[in-house]
Amino acid sequence: MTNDATAVHVTHETVGKVGGIGAVLQGFFTCESYLEAVERSILVGPLFSTEGPVSERLGENSEVLYSSIDGFANTGYTPAFRKIEDYYNVGIIYGRRTFVDEQTGIKSSPEVVLVDVKYTDKGPINEFKRRLFDEFGIRSDLHENLWEFEQYVRLAPVAIAVLKAIGAAEDSTVIISHEFMGMPTALAGILELSCNFKTVFYAHEVATMRRIVEEHPGHDTMFYNVLKQAHEDKLYVNEVFGDQSSYFKHALVGASKYCDRIFAVGDHVVDELRFLSPEFETAKIDIVYNGIPTFQISVAEKLASKAKLQQYCENMLGYKPDFIFTHVTRLVKSKGMWRDLRVLEQMEKEFRTQNKSAVMLVLSTEVAQRRSRDIYNMESAYNWPVAHREGWPDMSGGETDYYTAVQAFNAKSRNIKIIFINQFGFDARRCGRRMPADMEFTDIRKGSDVEFGQSIYEPFGIAQIEPLTFGGICVFSSVCGCSGFLREITDNEDVRNVIVADYTNLENHSQAEIEDLPQIDWLVRDHIEASQSEKVAMQICSRLPKNESETESMIRTGYELAKNMSWDVVVKNYLLNSLRKISDKVRVS
Repeated sequence: MTNDATAVHVTHETVGKVGGIGAVLQGFFTCESYLEAVERSILVGPLFSTEGPVSERLGENSEVLYSSIDGFANTGYTPAFRKIEDYYNVGIIYGRRTFVDEQTGIKSSPEVVLVDVKYTDKGPINEFKRRLFDEFGIRSDLHENLWEFEQYVRLAPVAIAVLKAIGAAEDSTVIISHEFMGMPTALAGILELSCNFKTVFYAHEVATMRRIVEEHPGHDTMFYNVLKQAHEDKLYVNEVFGDQSSYFKHALVGASKYCDRIFAVGDHVVDELRFLSPEFETAKIDIVYNGIPTFQISVAEKLASKAKLQQYCENMLGYKPDFIFTHVTRLVKSKGMWRDLRVLEQMEKEFRTQNKSAVMLVLSTEVAQRRSRDIYNMESAYNWPVAHREGWPDMSGGETDYYTAVQAFNAKSRNIKIIFINQFGFDARRCGRRMPADMEFTDIRKGSDVEFGQSIYEPFGIAQIEPLTFGGICVFSSVCGCSGFLREITDNEDVRNVIVADYTNLENHSQAEIEDLPQIDWLVRDHIEASQSEKVAMQICSRLPKNESETESMIRTGYELAKNMSWDVVVKNYLLNSLRKISDKVRVS
C-alpha cells in the first residue's frame, strides 16, 4: 500500500462514537502506523439531524468548512458541491473532525462528508437502484419503505460525486463499507468505471446471523453448533433457517462478495460469512481483529482507583466490599447479561464460606444521557442508583426488566450485591453526589477486579477486555471474537487474567444431525448455562488476587497481553497487510 493512499470510511458513526465502529475509527485515527500508511482519511455518512447550530454539525472537536443547511461556505469545493446539490436535490456538509489519543497525544483530523438525503430527487436514485438490481441482484423495491435501507442507497451516488469533487477518486482510493451501511456506496464505486476504486466490506458483524442468534431461544448454544455441522454438510443459512431475503441487511451484506476484500473482526465472523451462500466459500476474507487500549499502571494506581470505587459503594451501601466487579455494556439482548447473575449466584455460596464481599457495578443504559439535575433529584428522593423507579427520567422498559432481575438477586444474596447505574458516563457530575468528586471513567476500568461480558453474539468485544491492561480478570464467552485474538497471542495457553465461558459446549446433549440442532431450545441452554456458570464462578474465586504481590503479577501479565493486542499491532499485522493485497488491483471493465 502506497503512502498516498486515501481511505474512505462509510459509516453511521461519522460525527460521534456510538458503538464498536466508533471505537475502531478512534483506534485507526490515533494510530501512528495507520497515519503513516494512509495519507488521507474521509468519513462519509448521512445527516441524521438538521437541529442545532452550524458549529455542532460535525460533533465535538470539529470544523465545518461548508454547510448548505446553514448557508455557510469556506472552501474551494463550494461550486462543485452546489452542482451536486442541484442535481440530486440534497444538502452537503463538509469539514474536519479531530481525533485525539489522550495518552500518547497522537491526533489526526480526517475529512467528514455528511449528506442530507431526505428530499433526494427520485430520478437519479431510481436509476441507481435499477443498476443495483441488474449488476448485483439487489431488489430495492422490497426494502425502500425502510428508511434504514433507503437513506444509505440515496447516499451512495452522491458520495461518489463528492469524492470526485474533492479529488478523492484516485487509483489509490479504498472505499471501506463499515457494515451494511456503506455497501451501497461501495457498490456505486464498483459501478463507477471511470474510477479505479478499491472496495472493502468491513464486517463488524454478520447481521443475518445476529438476528438468528438473538431471536432463537437456544441463542449461541444452538447457533454455533448448527454452524459447525452445516459447514461439514455444505449447507447454507437459507437451507437451514429458511429464506432470509426479506431482511434488508441480508441483501446488502450478501452483496459484499462483490467487494475486492472482506475484513472480519473475528474468527466466528469468517465462519458466519461463509455460511451466507456458496459464493462466500471463495470470497477473499481476512481477519482484522479490533485493537484494545494499552496502558501501563502501577499497583498503587490500580488500588487508588479501586479505593474510589469501594468508597462509592460505601457511600451507597454502608460498607466497603473486598472486591469490585464490573460490566460496562449496552443494554441489549446480545450481551447475555442474565449470565452474570448466574455466575454471581454460584460465587455467593463460595464468598459466604470465605467471608468475602463484592459489589458489581453494572454501567448500562438503553436511552440518552440523563441530565445531572435529574440524577441528583433521584439520588436524594429514593436512593438512585441503589433503588430505581419505572419511567423517565429513571428506567426505560428494558432497564425495568433488567432491574427486576437485579432486585431478585439482591434479595437473596448477602455477600454480593449488584448496583445498576443506568447512565452514560461515570463521574460525579453525571452519577450523583455520592460518587467521589475525583472519580473518572478510567477508574471503573483500572479499579475493577473482574469485568464480565458473556455475550450470546459478540463479533469482537472490545469492552470485555478493556480492563485487561490494568490487571483485571476478563470473563467472556467463547463466541466473542476477542477470544480468537487471545488464542493467537497466547498460543492457546491458559492465562490467569482471562476466563472463557463456553456456552456452546453441548456436553451430554450432543446431537449429530443437522435437522436436530436447530431444535436446541432454552431448556438445553439453561442446563448448559447452569453447568458453565458454576465452572466460571470457581475459576474467578480461585484467581482473584489475595495480596498486592498477586495484583502486581496480574497487572504485569495483563499489560503484556494488551500490548500485543494494541491498535498499532492490529494495523501493522492485519489491516495494512490486507490493504496491500488490493493495492495493485487493476479494474477490468
